[in-house]
Amino acid sequence: MILAKGKLYDNRHQEDILSHLEEEIAETRRTQSLSPETVIATADRLRQRALDGDFHALLAPFLQTGMGPLIQKVLTAMSQESLTYRMQVELGGCPPPIVHTAPPMGQQGVEIRPVPLGTLLHIAAGNADGLPAYAAAEGLLTGNVNLIKLPQADSGLSVRLLWELTAMEPALADFLYVFDTPSEDVTAMKKLASIADGISVWGSEEAIRAVRTLAPPGAKLMEWGHRLGFVYISGWENKEEEMKQLAEHILSTRQLLCSSCQTIFLDTEKEEALTGFCREFLPFLEQAAQKYPFSSMGEAAEVTLRRLDGELESILSGSPLPFFSPSGCCLTICQDEELELSPCLGAA
Repeated sequence: MILAKGKLYDNRHQEDILSHLEEEIAETRRTQSLSPETVIATADRLRQRALDGDFHALLAPFLQTGMGPLIQKVLTAMSQESLTYRMQVELGGCPPPIVHTAPPMGQQGVEIRPVPLGTLLHIAAGNADGLPAYAAAEGLLTGNVNLIKLPQADSGLSVRLLWELTAMEPALADFLYVFDTPSEDVTAMKKLASIADGISVWGSEEAIRAVRTLAPPGAKLMEWGHRLGFVYISGWENKEEEMKQLAEHILSTRQLLCSSCQTIFLDTEKEEALTGFCREFLPFLEQAAQKYPFSSMGEAAEVTLRRLDGELESILSGSPLPFFSPSGCCLTICQDEELELSPCLGAA
């Protein structure tokens, strides 16, 4: 699905839309501007409608798969208070203030004001539904024309929310385009990149290198690479509650976010302490797995395959077998201090 100038189109119209895109964007930038107050007010109205249940049918599948807390965070970030605060902290106010300089030696004063970069291409992250919509809101907030390239895993939530945003405030329509274009469509990707003054990309080093080859001369490349999150445990204040919260964090995020815990570091030199922790923590993972079940048979099957692969590798290498629960969650003891990617979803 494609969103262009406030209207939804089937993907078969992509070539025709791209053929007129540069001309339309140039006209928008020449004749229109977008105030941050308009964007903030509209984003806040969209958030309130979501909280009031207007999009319940759209959001229900994600709430059932444990993504509710993340969606709540995205909605909170789109509130008037949050967006106004960001403008204040990052740009000095809403709208950003104009600064008049008074150079020494009688030199002529200069007026300094922030202006939009121009056209932004967002190659959006696919690790959480709804994040492309927030990326678009940020680009609109700074007055840019935004081209959103949806990740292949996007379920349609982002384009629907952005379409609702333009329906609520038609002034945003000419500043927002959404394309459900696969990365393998090199022709379309080159066309989108050629129009951009800046490209924001989420992904691996390989993905970022590929985008660099598409970026036109002078375009700014804003890289958001993968990050590994971890937790360091040196003691407890409320051991049972803290274990419960850590397990729910791991299972609710499926370890797909940059902030998701991949590795647990224990402040100990005793191997028996590691073994004890695994035995004690595994039931909490099991309880969290029941609270946040897999969304599909395919996801469960993938975890099972990774579990079996981990068992085989442990046997062949002679290292201790991981601690597994029936739900597929696992804990693997490592003697090193390396930060590593978890070997399976819902594992640590």
